[in-house]
Amino acid sequence: MPNTSYDALIIGSGQAGNPLATALADAGQRVALIEENLLGGSCINYGCSPVKSMLASAERAHQLRTASDYGVQGTEPKVDMAAVVARKDEIIGAMREGVRSNLTQEHEGITVLEGHATFTGPRNVLFTPAKGPVQELTAKRIFINTGTRAAIPEIEGLEGLPYLTTTQLLDLKELPKHLVILGGGYIGLEFSQMFRRFGSEVTIIESGKQLLEREDDDVCESLSEILTKEGVEIVLNAEVRLVSRNAEGIFTLTASTKQGERRIRGTHLLVATGRTPNTDTLGLEQAGIKLDEKNFIEVNAQLETNVRGVYALGDVHGGPQFTHISYDDYRVIRDNLLTRGKRRSAKQRPLPYCVYTEPQLGRIGLNESQAQQEGIAYRVATMPVSTIGRARETGRTGGFWKVLVDAQDRILGATVLCAEGGEIMTMFQLAMMGKLKYQQLQNMIIAHPSWAEGLNNVFAKLKKPE
Repeated sequence: MPNTSYDALIIGSGQAGNPLATALADAGQRVALIEENLLGGSCINYGCSPVKSMLASAERAHQLRTASDYGVQGTEPKVDMAAVVARKDEIIGAMREGVRSNLTQEHEGITVLEGHATFTGPRNVLFTPAKGPVQELTAKRIFINTGTRAAIPEIEGLEGLPYLTTTQLLDLKELPKHLVILGGGYIGLEFSQMFRRFGSEVTIIESGKQLLEREDDDVCESLSEILTKEGVEIVLNAEVRLVSRNAEGIFTLTASTKQGERRIRGTHLLVATGRTPNTDTLGLEQAGIKLDEKNFIEVNAQLETNVRGVYALGDVHGGPQFTHISYDDYRVIRDNLLTRGKRRSAKQRPLPYCVYTEPQLGRIGLNESQAQQEGIAYRVATMPVSTIGRARETGRTGGFWKVLVDAQDRILGATVLCAEGGEIMTMFQLAMMGKLKYQQLQNMIIAHPSWAEGLNNVFAKLKKPE
C-alpha cells in the first residue's frame, strides 16, 4: 500500500478547509485536501448559495403576483421548477468550478484527493479513492472540516418513506401541491415562504411553542403573522407521533397538540429538524479524538482537539452553524499557526446571522431573552418598520427593529426584522465594534430616503423593559 506524507491534511472541502489549504500552501507547506462529495462544502452545494438563488426566483414570482398593488397589471406567474433548478445549478456549478480552480491551478502545493478518509491513528489516514488503490496518508497536522447532514427524527413510520431533506428538495423539478415541513427553524421558514410563493400549499409543523426557538416572542409572533398572511399554515406545539403514506402518495402526519390529535396531510414532506455531524465514518476512535454527547468533535479555544496536532473546523465541532463562523475558524487557525506573535480565539466571538425570509431577520449581540438570562441591565428601543419612509415608498412595511442599550449608552444587540435586515444588522455590528454610543447614530446625517435612516429614529422611545 502506497504511503504518502504531507505537512497538512485537510478532510473536507468546506468554507474553512478551502481557504486554509491555500494559506498553508502559500506558506510553503505540502497540503492534501480530501473531499468525498462535492468541492465547496454545504454552503455552495446545498446550503446558502442554492437556497438564496431559488429564493430570488420565488421573490420574482411574488412580485408578479402582487404587481397590481403598485398600479401595474400583472398576471399569476407560471413557475417552471425545472428552469428554477437549472438556474440554481448554473450558479453553484460556476462556484464549484471556481473552488476547484483556486485549489488546483491558482495555488501550488495542494493535492486534491476525491474519496473517503478514515483515521487509523493520530497522524494516519486511510484514503479510499472513488477510483484507484487505497493509500495510507500521514501528516504533521490534520484538519477535520466534514460538516453536517440532515438529522432525521425517530418517528414511527418515517423510516423507509420517500421524505425529502433540504438537499433533495433543492433538486425537485416539479412543484409540490402541498409541502409539509417538519421543523420551524430558519431552514424551515425560508423553504416555507419560497414554496408558498412558487404556488404550493405549505404547512409548518413545529413541536415547540413558537418558531425560531432562540428568538424573542415578539419576533416569532411577527414572523408567524407575515408568513400566515402569505398563506403558510403554522401548527405549533405539535408532537408528531406517526407518519404514513397511502397508495396515492399522500403523506399523513399524526400529531398530538393541545387541542387534541390532529392529522396533517400533504403530497411532499420536508424533514428540517436540525443537523447531525459527519463524524461517524471517520474512525475517530482510532485516533483517540473525543466527541461530545451529540457526536460533535470537542475542541479548545484554538480549535484543536484533545489529540495534539488534530483540529476541527466548521459545523463539525458544534456551536453556531453558519458559513461566516466556519470562515472565521479558518482565520483562527491561520493566525495561530502562520502569523508570528498573533493569537486568536474561537471563543467569545460576535455572532451575526440572518434568516432570509422576506422581510429578513438580522441578529447581532444580545436579544431580550439572552440579556435577561445573563442578568444584564438594559434599555430597549423598538420601532415599527412602517415608520421608515423607504418602507412606505416601496411597500415593504412588515416587521420592526429592536435595539438593546447598556448603562453606558452602547449597543448590546439588535434584532432587525425588515427588508434588507441583514445589511441593517451589520450597521449595528459596526457600531458595536467601534463602541459607539447610540446618540452618535441618532444624530448622524444619513442620506434620504434610505433604510439606514431608521438609525436616526429607532432610539426615540428608549426605555427600561416592562
